Amino acid sequence: MPTSMSKTYDYIFAGSGLSGLSLLYRLLKEESLQHKDILVIDSASKNQNDRTWCFWEKEEGPFESLVCHEWKTLQFFSPQVSKEFEMQEYRYKMIQSGDFYAHVLDFVQGFKNVSFLKEEIIEIVEEGEKALVKTDKRSYTTDYVFNSTSLFHPKMTEENTLLQHFLGWYIKTKEPVFNPQVGTLMDFTLSQHHGTTFMYVLPTSPCVALVEYTLFTERILKEEEYEEALRSYIQEKLGISEYEITHTEFGVIPMSLAKFSSHLGKNKRIINIGTAGGYTKPSTGYTFQFVQKHVGQVVAQLKKDQSPVVIPSFRENMFEWYDRTLLDVLLTKSLSGQQIFSSLFKKVEPERILAFLANESNFWEEFTIRNSVPILPFAFSGIKQLLGLGKK
Repeated sequence: MPTSMSKTYDYIFAGSGLSGLSLLYRLLKEESLQHKDILVIDSASKNQNDRTWCFWEKEEGPFESLVCHEWKTLQFFSPQVSKEFEMQEYRYKMIQSGDFYAHVLDFVQGFKNVSFLKEEIIEIVEEGEKALVKTDKRSYTTDYVFNSTSLFHPKMTEENTLLQHFLGWYIKTKEPVFNPQVGTLMDFTLSQHHGTTFMYVLPTSPCVALVEYTLFTERILKEEEYEEALRSYIQEKLGISEYEITHTEFGVIPMSLAKFSSHLGKNKRIINIGTAGGYTKPSTGYTFQFVQKHVGQVVAQLKKDQSPVVIPSFRENMFEWYDRTLLDVLLTKSLSGQQIFSSLFKKVEPERILAFLANESNFWEEFTIRNSVPILPFAFSGIKQLLGLGKK
């Protein structure tokens, strides 16, 4: 049985992944907050390069020094559309998780008021004006707990959730075959029999690229199916017969209509962050930039000695409605992902699509985007989500 511990922390971080370490780093950068007593609890050590984060932004971000490559020019392919576009405002950026973990943990070492524990979290509850985190060894009390574990995930089923699942290979060729200035954002010229299916190709040098097979479907595939798709694409589409696989990545990201709670408890002492708080974009699965925006808001409120609970703005609620509408169209199979994105990239200037997907578009851009896709499926799903009739 867990035993109690007398010390109360200002903040406890339940989980030390992207969102937990992003918030910890941003918090310790603030002079008014960096003295807080902080405990970070995770059953795993973050010491491996286990994933790649890609995102687009206009300016330099808080982790700009960790960007290992960026692309100004992107491509989109489908049976209906072939487009290469040079961005004026945005840059598509890549960060390796191993670099991120090492950077943040090295920075945190300078703070004696931050402690790390490798324990399994069993339960998080609110007790009056405090929160209690129970592990397999003991219990810890805090003013606020920032949770990025799956303890409070809502029920996700095949009716309300698509899985974005992918296998990526970093490949290295003997001869230069790639243009590291141009990345392929989506290539839909693949079989769509499983559902929404496309490839990323992100070259980081003339001889090295990440090639990633990605699907939005109700269930994952067998390992050999991902591998066969990658081999076939590299051979037939990229024309590469000899290469070395230097690194592999497999991941599953929920894209769900289920409602993720941003906070819990009568006194709002449990703050969900990252995917646990709904900061994985439901319609695309992108997470990195949405986590950064949220943790920035949390830190801003803590600096003002306010509750870290972030109340969504009208615009943020509108973008959530857009997301839920698009996801409902995909879930109900009213239109395929290939049809939707082909229609968008055929009719809309690509950088405006990126602004929309980043929740940074304006009303006119959104009007244009709404008019670029088939009206009836989106109108039906949009009304359904607006009335709260979608799957929860």
